[in-house]
Amino acid sequence: MTICVVGHSNPDTDSVTSAIAFAALLNAQGQAAKACMQIEVAKLNPESTTVLKRFGLAAPETMMDVAGQKVALVDFSDIGQAPANIGSAEVVAVVDHHKIGDITTNQPIFFRAEPVGCTGTVLNKMFKDAGVAIPKNIAGGMLSAILSDTVNFKSPTCTPDDKAAVAELKVVAGVDDTDSLFMEMLRAKSSIDGVAMKDLVFRDYKDFDMNGKKVGIGQLELAAIDQVAGIRAELLKALEDVKKEGRHSVLFMLTDVVKEGTELIVLSDEPAVIEGAFGGKIASGTMWVAGMMSRKKQTVPPLQKAFGC
Repeated sequence: MTICVVGHSNPDTDSVTSAIAFAALLNAQGQAAKACMQIEVAKLNPESTTVLKRFGLAAPETMMDVAGQKVALVDFSDIGQAPANIGSAEVVAVVDHHKIGDITTNQPIFFRAEPVGCTGTVLNKMFKDAGVAIPKNIAGGMLSAILSDTVNFKSPTCTPDDKAAVAELKVVAGVDDTDSLFMEMLRAKSSIDGVAMKDLVFRDYKDFDMNGKKVGIGQLELAAIDQVAGIRAELLKALEDVKKEGRHSVLFMLTDVVKEGTELIVLSDEPAVIEGAFGGKIASGTMWVAGMMSRKKQTVPPLQKAFGC
């Protein structure tokens, strides 16, 4: 049976390109595999679409339900981010760079997770360990994912391993200027022209269970926060609608890549808990958190501690 290699729901560039890369590695090792994603191609985020086009990569196959399938997970290991009917699928592998989630299996599987900035970095090591050459276009996708996830090395999640992987992959991909590639991705990622507000909210968004309370965290990386000046009222209304869908709190990170900080829009049943998490005061529904670049490393852990997880 062909292994469906799939990333998390609401996939980002790491999730998409890691599915492509791991499927390619499995195929090279004699295991039939295909890259999949939990979204229709037409709804894929602008950054990932730009990367696929630039490097001539085919988008992964849409796979929303994995009942009865063999599945390999990339860039996540949480049931809440898995395709429908993951419980009746056979999970055969996990490759990730996040904390270990709550996916369970009935028998031992291949599991590799490392404390690095991107799943693409882990996969780069796996290709080398297996003695398999990375195809040029796939190297370009992996390179892009690392630059995106580490915010061009500015994120605190970035490690020496990520930088080493970029140095190797740029040569294979034939990319001389990684700063230029990152800015091309950032322009696509931060584009808001003609985008429905709810789509903007969910472009890079995850829900978390924090001690029984559903907390949603979205992020939009920008070259300057004033890019959203003309849509703030609409954005706030969309966030209010998202909160009404049964969430205790919704936080939206407007991350200024140049200033290296985040304006946090906060809607919460307990705003004092949010203030306590980040040691600041919410004014007019927002708070500035200097140095905050990473949802995974700088936003989620303080919230989990504040909520008593």
